[in-house]
Amino acid sequence: MKLKLYILLLFTTTLFAQKVTTSIDTTKNKIGAEFKLTLKASVNKTDKVVFPKSKSFGALEVIESYKVDTIKSNDKYELIKKYGLTQFDSGKYTIPRILVLINGKPNFSDSLKVEVNDVKVDTLKQKMYDIKDVAKAESSSNWWKYLVAILLVIGIGFLVFWLIKKYQKREIIEEIIYTSPIEKATSLLQQLEQKEFLQRGEVKLYYSELTDIARNYIEEEIKIPAMESTTSELLFALRKVANQQKLKLSKEALINLEKVLQQADLVKFAKVTPLDFEIEEDKKRITSTIVTIHKAIPEIVEDDDELQAWNEQQKELARIQKLKKQKQARIVSTVGIVLGVFVIALLTLIYIKGFDYVKDNVMGNPTKELSEGEWILSQYGNPGVTIETPKVLKRIDASKVLPKNAFAVLKDMQMFSFGSLIEPFYIEVSTNKYKQNTEVKFETVLEGITKIWETQGATNILFKQEDFNTDKGITGVKAYGTMTVLDKVNNESQKMYYEILLFKQDGGLQQIIVSYKDGDENGKKILERIINSVELKIEQ
Repeated sequence: MKLKLYILLLFTTTLFAQKVTTSIDTTKNKIGAEFKLTLKASVNKTDKVVFPKSKSFGALEVIESYKVDTIKSNDKYELIKKYGLTQFDSGKYTIPRILVLINGKPNFSDSLKVEVNDVKVDTLKQKMYDIKDVAKAESSSNWWKYLVAILLVIGIGFLVFWLIKKYQKREIIEEIIYTSPIEKATSLLQQLEQKEFLQRGEVKLYYSELTDIARNYIEEEIKIPAMESTTSELLFALRKVANQQKLKLSKEALINLEKVLQQADLVKFAKVTPLDFEIEEDKKRITSTIVTIHKAIPEIVEDDDELQAWNEQQKELARIQKLKKQKQARIVSTVGIVLGVFVIALLTLIYIKGFDYVKDNVMGNPTKELSEGEWILSQYGNPGVTIETPKVLKRIDASKVLPKNAFAVLKDMQMFSFGSLIEPFYIEVSTNKYKQNTEVKFETVLEGITKIWETQGATNILFKQEDFNTDKGITGVKAYGTMTVLDKVNNESQKMYYEILLFKQDGGLQQIIVSYKDGDENGKKILERIINSVELKIEQ
């Protein structure tokens, strides 16, 4: 009885150790704020626990998956996994039961109910601050740094040039020009011994070069494809040519050549290792065969003058070829030095001025060109929005941007823009009037703008809202934040920063939208200049 009770308690303890508990830091939060969900699993040291890797739990999006923390308690381990969840629509939601695998067996967490509330903005409590004076740049004298950098680049360039020249002098080997195939074969046989393949035990490589010398000689001297032929094909072709051209090739010479080629095949393909005396005999057979073939070829007696002219021509061709190679070597070394100096200078400039400076001034930056170009002050829409922009804004067809049901309440709408939402910089100015007296709610307008952006590939749209006044005292709202924009053509996404200005006059709406790539300092300067230039024509 006691044994059964002990087993029951042990089984109950194991189940309890594997149970997954659930908790959350808060059940009520604002739109876009983070709910921190925590899953805890109490397990043994040898247990294998797998937490889910999901992009969403129910209607809540996972914005952060934190690392698993481990806490040891006696002989148990408590694994703690946290998730950051959020939702951008207000309402009540349920976090469903979450599956956690422990030793391959499913365990579920408890479901939780959370509530997402709208952000209430009280513009009366917003603090106003005076515009700060322009800060003077600190004067600094860093000319010596540039001088040191230039001298360093020049010194490294000369060092690279000297090393290349020194290396070339060591490595340049004049090409040997042979006057006849027999001279080439004899020279290569002598060079083969100097390579000391046999002393290093590389018998296969020795036989490969030995037979290649013989095959190459036969191919050049008798004009048959010896390098591409098998042993039997080569001997057959050699006998055939000997009969046709009446070459006096002895049967012994052909037998010697066949023995060496067959021995080489055994060494290369059957991994046979000949004895030292056999290797020496094979070399003598090859040498004897080459000499025999050379003697068997009838000599062609040429006129001395023609022979001398031909030799002179060959020497001249060899000299020209040598000069071409030397010229190519000089060109390659010069290009290498120039590229090396350029790379060193570029890296030095990046080290001194930073990558952003080099990117803007050397590689080019579209927003920098916009910032430093000629700006245009113009008025757009009705009632007019006066604004200064780096480029003239072009009128666009509102029917291609807005949903069709929007024109059921709009009397007139005019839209002007430059760029697009997926480009490094984008600006849009629009004005509209409603058919009836309509109370314009900025929250509703902002929600409509974000929905349009979502149809254009924007995600993770976050924003804050505050009061905004023009120099003439016209009050409106400024919304700003970040979003991720997907370029569907290149399948690339990038984070964008944006600002929206909204003004309402006599049932109408005026809005300015500016966005640029998040972190782009030039884009930030353009936005500030545009926003500071905004003035509105007061509706009469």
